[in-house]
Amino acid sequence: MSTRALTAAIKDDHEEMYEYHEKYQQASGDVDTQERWARQLIWEVARHAVGEEIVVYPLMEKYLGAKGKELADHDRKEHQDVKQYLSDLESLTPGSSDYDALLEKTMKHLKPHNDDEENTDLPLLEEKLSAEESQEAADSFKRTKKFVPTRAHPSAPNQPPLETIVGFLTAPLDKLKDAFSKFPTDEMKNSS
Repeated sequence: MSTRALTAAIKDDHEEMYEYHEKYQQASGDVDTQERWARQLIWEVARHAVGEEIVVYPLMEKYLGAKGKELADHDRKEHQDVKQYLSDLESLTPGSSDYDALLEKTMKHLKPHNDDEENTDLPLLEEKLSAEESQEAADSFKRTKKFVPTRAHPSAPNQPPLETIVGFLTAPLDKLKDAFSKFPTDEMKNSS
């Protein structure tokens, strides 16, 4: 089976996470650049996690029954750990040894989680979805990421409908903080 739309959307996000982490590592010694790539990475991971929790995991529960609920609950638990790590990173300085160690721990936690989604969860779900349903889910996932928090909130609910409500309430505050945060410049993004 060729890669379906939902799987492609999720994989694209996973690849962006790895790319931003690599850019952070490559900027070692340049605190300003590391701060920018760290903010970009956290921004992407936070939005991705909530997008999955609102769109993908309910689909797994709906179409895969008890197995889907088991997989979704496992994934939510892993997201919770990552959200806590990301929240803890907020109090540290990018480029510091403590920050680097916690960021590495976060990425080491994310990689097997992402692999499980790509190799187990999504293939099982995609089997149950038509091509049109997969495309609708991918579109919904991408659209949802535009309205969710851009920072980790480990104490927030991680299942709809409460997650959706809390997300809509916290997202504006996150976006205000983002307005005063450093992100990679267009020039930095285009120099690969």
